[in-house]
Amino acid sequence: MRVKLPRFLSRLRIPEPVLITAGIAGIVLLGWATLGPEPPVSVTHGLIGGVQGADGGLDRSEPVKLTIPAIAVTAEVTPVGVDDAGEIQVPPLSAPMIVGWYNHGPAPGEVGAAVLLGHVDAAPAGPAVFYDLGRVPVGAEVSVDRADRRTAVFTVEAVRAYQKDAFPAGEIYGLARRAELRLVTCGGPFADGEYQDNVVVFAVLTAVR
Repeated sequence: MRVKLPRFLSRLRIPEPVLITAGIAGIVLLGWATLGPEPPVSVTHGLIGGVQGADGGLDRSEPVKLTIPAIAVTAEVTPVGVDDAGEIQVPPLSAPMIVGWYNHGPAPGEVGAAVLLGHVDAAPAGPAVFYDLGRVPVGAEVSVDRADRRTAVFTVEAVRAYQKDAFPAGEIYGLARRAELRLVTCGGPFADGEYQDNVVVFAVLTAVR
């Protein structure tokens, strides 16, 4: 499903018109979860805005590595932009363990909502980098190593599952007054050739190392 970017986001270094693909984590042929023993989960818990963030933010610097200890993820991060069809790009399914950073928005650690996108699975390979994203607990630490050799440390404040036909693009990609992070993938039931939900982890900058 495609979701139009809210009009006010045109001020955020984002080309117009831009379409957001809500079903970010790709499926090839049969979804792996139709064959695998334990499908990815969709959950909703925590309070958006419930964590006291660090004052201010960092200067812009490209992210290079994402670490989520709670689900044993350590992943390379690569920039992704917008393709010729006006859709947000994602890492290729041939590299399902790489995370994409939407580089028309803030970098992790900058004030604003930085967005990292990853696949949930890739047939026939199996689980991809964000397969367990829906299992990240509130209060978990997420760290992003940056090209400036600083590490932005975030605390998870909420996990949300959205049906794809109700994906809140403005909330995910929109303006934020704190340095925030969004991690986005697919989840929920697999039907009609795709996952029915998007899973989004919301986190806020709480430390810099």
